[in-house]
Amino acid sequence: MKALMITIAAAAAAMVPGSAMAQAASDTSTGQVVVNGNVARLCILGAPSRSTVDLGQMAATSGTRVGRIAVLGDQSVTLPNSFCNFAGSALTVQVTALVSTDASPVQPGFAKAVNYTASASNWALSPTAATSAASASGATPTATSTGATQPAPKIADVNVTLSGFTAPSDALLTAGTYNGLVVVTLGPAVGGGL
Repeated sequence: MKALMITIAAAAAAMVPGSAMAQAASDTSTGQVVVNGNVARLCILGAPSRSTVDLGQMAATSGTRVGRIAVLGDQSVTLPNSFCNFAGSALTVQVTALVSTDASPVQPGFAKAVNYTASASNWALSPTAATSAASASGATPTATSTGATQPAPKIADVNVTLSGFTAPSDALLTAGTYNGLVVVTLGPAVGGGL
């Protein structure tokens, strides 16, 4: 009779909540929730270290080259902390020659344009450079070039150098104000990116 009572007591304990046997029977259950999000593709160029490059007097005022383009030193601008957060980006440089704001026709022997090269470096393996080729009258002043593809996300200071200032046919420069423009674009490479 004693053995029968032990069996009955054990069965009763399994039915009572909070008993040792009831806890062992419940075990652990696991559930899961999927969490999603996304990050937009971004390319950001840092603010230029100089918003204007003033070349000053571009024509020589004395010596054997008086009236012709003077020797103009290279000019540098930095776009700090520029980045793309995806693979497959590239720099594009668009350069527009310095062209006189005087709209009158150019006279023979004179030029109303100053050509130069704009080169952007420190992004891909090689710099991206574009050289303007405006005529003496200032026609067709713009040139564009897209550089090599950057194969990974990157953050860097993009360095832009303006160099090689020349007048078409080394002609005499007409007096007045000259304006040019360099546009640097950072974005997906053609056929690149995700």
